[in-house]
Amino acid sequence: MSRKSMLNIVKIKKMKKDGIPISMVTAYDYPSAKLSEEANVDIILVGDSLGNVVLGYNSTIPVTLEDMVYHSRAVARGAENTFIVTDMPFMTYHGSIDETLRGVRKIMQEGHAHAVKMEGGKEICPTVEAIVKSGVPVLGHIGLTPQSVNQIGGYRIQGKDAKDAQRLMDEAKALEAAGAFGIVLELVTEQVAEAISKELSIPTIGIGAGRYCDGQVLVFHDILQYASPYMEKRFVKTYADIGSVIREGLGNYVKEVKERSFPSAEHVFTADEQVLDSLYGSDTSKEE
Repeated sequence: MSRKSMLNIVKIKKMKKDGIPISMVTAYDYPSAKLSEEANVDIILVGDSLGNVVLGYNSTIPVTLEDMVYHSRAVARGAENTFIVTDMPFMTYHGSIDETLRGVRKIMQEGHAHAVKMEGGKEICPTVEAIVKSGVPVLGHIGLTPQSVNQIGGYRIQGKDAKDAQRLMDEAKALEAAGAFGIVLELVTEQVAEAISKELSIPTIGIGAGRYCDGQVLVFHDILQYASPYMEKRFVKTYADIGSVIREGLGNYVKEVKERSFPSAEHVFTADEQVLDSLYGSDTSKEE
């Protein structure tokens, strides 16, 4: 397999200019990152959605900075030639700039990310600007922002009326002005996402935001229906149902263990007679 050429923020911005769609996959560990890189995914996002998907929480709020560093490091080992963006988790960028930069440093130095992602609009722009000035690329995230789900009243579609549409446009422009290299638009009406994408010079990456963003992102486990039970999502397309294959395979394994048909002769190793003699003693030694 040929070695993949890694993107950077200059190349990512040029993809928008050239009209080349950007593919992003949210992945959380070494094997999913390695498979994503082998599939030539442009960007891997280490999302704090790992709280829901792989840690069993009911939201992203319990996810810690240490969780993000741990999973980011695993992804970086699996995708050495892919641009990696790692989420700043809940309440790690709403305090002092010094505190925020310490968290960013951990993600970059220990998590081996190439950029960080932050949820929010105008209220985080001074922080985005400070991080960018420190030399770290920032990916913005507006629309549905899961870390604020308790404040916004649940998982609701954004941009359904003129006032909300204007708010989203203003937030996107503010993040661009603050130095963000791109913006994730989550659960935003297609018309509003299209208008924002046309207005900005930086790429938009949609999830549940329609057909006209500059790129798309989906979670590895959603693309492959790798969950139990799996919850259908309108904005997700399933490309393979590996969850069913895994359940069937595990079920067959349990069945064969119970039946003692596994392991069979082809799965075992044999020892020389001398080894057995050393364990149990030979018949000659017993006679003596």
